[in-house]
Amino acid sequence: MLIKILRTLSVAAFALVSVNTSAQDLLAKQAPIDRKLKSVDSLALVRQIETEQAFYPAYSLYPEWSNERVHAYGKDVTIPDTFRIDLTGFCMPTPHTKITSKCGPRWRRMHNGLDIKVYIGDTIRAAFSGRVRIVRYERSGYGKYVVIRHDNGLETIYGHLSKQLVKEDQFVKAGEVIGLGGNTGRSTGSHLHFETRLLGQVINPEFLFDFPKQDIVADSYLFIKGANMYNYQRTRALAALKKGDMKKVTAAANSIRYHKIKSGDTLGSISRKYHVSIDKLCSLNGIKRNTVLRIGQVLRCS
Repeated sequence: MLIKILRTLSVAAFALVSVNTSAQDLLAKQAPIDRKLKSVDSLALVRQIETEQAFYPAYSLYPEWSNERVHAYGKDVTIPDTFRIDLTGFCMPTPHTKITSKCGPRWRRMHNGLDIKVYIGDTIRAAFSGRVRIVRYERSGYGKYVVIRHDNGLETIYGHLSKQLVKEDQFVKAGEVIGLGGNTGRSTGSHLHFETRLLGQVINPEFLFDFPKQDIVADSYLFIKGANMYNYQRTRALAALKKGDMKKVTAAANSIRYHKIKSGDTLGSISRKYHVSIDKLCSLNGIKRNTVLRIGQVLRCS
């Protein structure tokens, strides 16, 4: 009888140990599966975010995507104090170089872009890659116009077109044809009205593009809140910025000077032009005294 009881207890104990061991084995096998599932979930989330960012240019900067209005950003939008805009990968919207009206006060109202002389039917191209936000007609204003939002944070506006060749929500590459020059809307002659904005804030296109040279001014542009619209406002804003310590840094950052290498340029000639030592130039640009300068290369000089 005693032997039978001991045998029963042994069997029960063995079964309990077996169950516990099996459970541990199951947990051990489940652990890497859980880690894989978490990894898959994280990867899926990352991919979802990347997809959304690709679908909405400058996703982290703009609060919404709307096809309704050009100036869709009210007081609830947070305008950064400073924002560096990447200007590489650009394309001039037109090969024409004659500016017929500048950005600033005009006829007792503000002119928020540049007017560039083009002729009806001339090709107009996207300045940067991005997504078309608006394709509309405004009889008393832009006429037939296109608005594109770009990955660098800019929105560009092309007004008075005779024909729009893109659709809303369409993705375009820098240099892709988006329309034809015209004289529609509030216009007294064929021209392209070209605007550059960040979160609705006007930036004078001449701070970014050199139309006579058909090039960008530098590889990047530092947006400063309240200092980017017109030359006289920019001067006042920069003077005001210098009153505070933190804002002095911002103003100083905006005064950074760049030089685009031309034929015949040397580190010596550049140092003399900007009153900066060759060693300082090398330090600012991560180059050496014997580095070969390339035509078109942009060097920081201060």
